[in-house]
Amino acid sequence: QVRLVESGGGLAEPGGSLTLSCAAPRNIFNIYTLGWYRQAPGNQYNMVAIISPSGITNYADSVKGRATISRDNAKHTIYLRINNLKPEDTALYYCNLFDRANSQSPDWGQGTQVTVSS
Repeated sequence: QVRLVESGGGLAEPGGSLTLSCAAPRNIFNIYTLGWYRQAPGNQYNMVAIISPSGITNYADSVKGRATISRDNAKHTIYLRINNLKPEDTALYYCNLFDRANSQSPDWGQGTQVTVSS
C-alpha cells in the first residue's frame, strides 16, 4: 500500500497564503503523476492540481492563477502553494496518485485541513 504523507495545513486569513507538502516513496514519486485534491464538508473530492514526473502541471479552474504545484526530486516531495486564499478554499486537502484518485479504490490518506477565515 502506497503511503503519502500530507502536511502544512492550518488556519489562514482571506488573502493569505499556505504551502502544503506531500512526501512520497521514491519509486512512486519518479513514475507516477501526483496531485492535490480537496474535499469540503458534504462535497466530493475535487482535483486541485496535478504534476507529472516530467513537471507538466494542470490546475482546477477554481485555483488557476492562485496556486502553484511543484516538486522537489531530491526530497521526493510535492508542494502546493495557494495565494490569495478564499473562504471557499477551506477543505481537507489530500495528496494522491492521479491514477489512484480516479479509480474505484482511491484510498485517501488523512489529509491536512486548510481553513480560511478572518
